[in-house]
Amino acid sequence: MPIHWSPELIEQVRTLAFAEGFASAGIAAAPPQSEAATRFSAWIDAGHAGDMDYLKRRNEAGDLLRSSARVAIPWARSVIVCALNYTLAPAPLSIDPADPASGWIAKYAWTGDSEGRPLDYHDDLLRRLRALEVGLKQLVECETRCYVDTGPLLERDFAARAGIGWIGKNTCIINQGVGSWLLLGVIVTSLPMPLTVMLAPDRCGSCTRCIDACPTDALLAPTPEEPTRQMDASRCIAYLTIEKKGVIPVELREPMGRQVFGCDICQEVCPWNRRAPVAEISGLAHRDELVNPALAWLAGLDGPAFKREFAGSPLERTRRKRLLRNVAIAMGNSGDLGFLPQLETWTEGDDAVLAESADWALERLRSRPSASIEATATTAILER
Repeated sequence: MPIHWSPELIEQVRTLAFAEGFASAGIAAAPPQSEAATRFSAWIDAGHAGDMDYLKRRNEAGDLLRSSARVAIPWARSVIVCALNYTLAPAPLSIDPADPASGWIAKYAWTGDSEGRPLDYHDDLLRRLRALEVGLKQLVECETRCYVDTGPLLERDFAARAGIGWIGKNTCIINQGVGSWLLLGVIVTSLPMPLTVMLAPDRCGSCTRCIDACPTDALLAPTPEEPTRQMDASRCIAYLTIEKKGVIPVELREPMGRQVFGCDICQEVCPWNRRAPVAEISGLAHRDELVNPALAWLAGLDGPAFKREFAGSPLERTRRKRLLRNVAIAMGNSGDLGFLPQLETWTEGDDAVLAESADWALERLRSRPSASIEATATTAILER
């Protein structure tokens, strides 16, 4: 008789997960097919994945790798899902009043190690998952594989079916006690699991605050024909500032506001995050300098300085050139004419994408009704 998940083993694994700092943990079966896979395929066909080709990968038979855990991992029978609360300190929100000359970096990227050095959550979560993996194999013999955003899996679907929370209208996993400030990590296992679904109650109700607040209309409102919660990632500010290479569509630049890496708006307006707890997690610390960073500071980071500040952090994946493109757009949205010299310098540089973005920002700043008056005043001050 094959070894399988028992209530006792599930509870032992959850205890191990909590010891590693996770706020929630659960186990879901990995069936050959699921409704989520059908919805994912339709989402891909609709073009909502943008340029994220890794989401579109298929096997030789033409099946999307993410259509089932068993497509890429034939021995997969269950998935352990762990959620880490990344709220490490009280902090302002991006929707709070702030200096228009400052940018916004998504909250999940503020994390550093206990010494305040840059840290990529992928590495930290993977370390915690592997410690849990060791503990699991001391309890039972099975095959396992750990992933943090890198596996051919629909993590949020597994998280919902494992009872971590429900998929909100902002398409994030929302936990009633913790909110949605959660990072997900998974361990695929060969242990059979009954198809019992531990779905958390959906408590979004009639609320549409996230949909209404999204500046780029990336969140698709549920309809009777399509009741599932979906996002057009090609319009999402997080996608535009992190994943999107090259030129950002002009019509989406003004709605981006001051976002230079990711976006938190749809989570900040969610009522379930009003009382989201602050976590105390061993080995992790909050990097205060990344909250409302000055655009001028980000613009002034040369190659070595960028590496010093962000090597080993999520921002390293975006790279300096793409970050500067985002900073240029944020400068254009700031209304601050003090950025004109920097933008003019970028228009004359060798980076064609940055030059084009800076040129757009210059035109936007100069088109302000008071721009000519302010520019004249600035010139007069400089000539004194």
